[in-house]
Amino acid sequence: MSSSQSTIPVAKPVLGEEEAEAARRVILSGWVTQGPEVAAFEREFAAFVGAAHACAMSNCTTALHLALKAVGVSAGDEVVTVSHSFIATANAVRYCDAVPVFVDIEEDGYNIDAGLIERAITPRTKAILCVHQLGMPCDLRAIVEIGKHHRIPVIEDAACATGSEILWDGRWEKIGKAHGDIACFSFHPRKVVTTGDGGMLTTANPEYDRKFRLWRQHGMSVTDAVRHGSKQVIFEDYDELGYNYRMTDLQAAVGREQLRRLPELVAQRRLLAEQYCERLSTIAGLSLPAEPGWARSNWQSFCVRLPDTVDQRAVMQTLLDQGISTRRGVMNIHLEGAYSAQSSHRAATSLMRSVSAQQHTIILPLYAQMTEADIVRVVETLRQALAEATTGRVVRQPEQDVVPA
Repeated sequence: MSSSQSTIPVAKPVLGEEEAEAARRVILSGWVTQGPEVAAFEREFAAFVGAAHACAMSNCTTALHLALKAVGVSAGDEVVTVSHSFIATANAVRYCDAVPVFVDIEEDGYNIDAGLIERAITPRTKAILCVHQLGMPCDLRAIVEIGKHHRIPVIEDAACATGSEILWDGRWEKIGKAHGDIACFSFHPRKVVTTGDGGMLTTANPEYDRKFRLWRQHGMSVTDAVRHGSKQVIFEDYDELGYNYRMTDLQAAVGREQLRRLPELVAQRRLLAEQYCERLSTIAGLSLPAEPGWARSNWQSFCVRLPDTVDQRAVMQTLLDQGISTRRGVMNIHLEGAYSAQSSHRAATSLMRSVSAQQHTIILPLYAQMTEADIVRVVETLRQALAEATTGRVVRQPEQDVVPA
């Protein structure tokens, strides 16, 4: 890398004076934990996605946990989902002492193959947990219909999908309405909207929302805001097991400013994705992501598939040597040590596509502050890395497969 060239990170949050002033306002108010800013953020987020209810959480993993608990997932139950996701997706299932049942991803994408879901359903199936991977909406219409047919709740892991849209009954609607029973979002710094860390649950079901609010605050019968605002002494009760899954007002104040930025951020990311697709289309053997006609991605990540004969790690190292950060394609949970025990999960189908995607895809830098010059630099460096790789300097990685138990 030339000494004059700056490093291009894989992601970069957009945070400015507005977020700094919002945090300052909360600090000076004296109320920094869950309070009025959280309540305002919830109202604004619900309005943005078109949801009846939104409940802020400490992160998306805790959101997934409470979503599964709310629909009744408990010890010995099964939840149909994908291995091809961040490990939190399956971890939340195991927090309920339930078993994640993995099915493979689509042949031409990175989301769950809806056509494989029904073969994974058993009398013990209590939920379908689908993922809008990398911000690209999954085939939610088909999945919701399967859930209705079998009377199984559908939970959306929308960690990456804030601002993504789906064509629903002829209208473009935001992911998170929720079109399933519950949707779960992340505000980690690699996401389009960030609060440092944090999460959100959305639902049309008021009983689910009531449970979320109770459980996120230790099962406390009276909230801090009500107790502190009361002119009478109040003693709270704890009749149910709860958790400390609260978001702070500091985070929520930042989130409110981020939410105001979101339409502009998504528009810019879509423009950058178009530039990537145009320039990368000239590289032979490279497979590019594509939106179905019924989906609009927020392009939280831009994932490309390398030719199968190319060594993924070698290409990534070449890019890193030139000051360009990338990430391996989406992980496979079943290949991790935490899931090596036979009782930790069940594979309902071959996971060959999932494993292949992990081995042969990389995530390229994409963030709103990128310039056209940055895009050109990434594309041309990748072109060079692939040209070198096809000369025989790299070796193809071995394939792995998992068959149903």
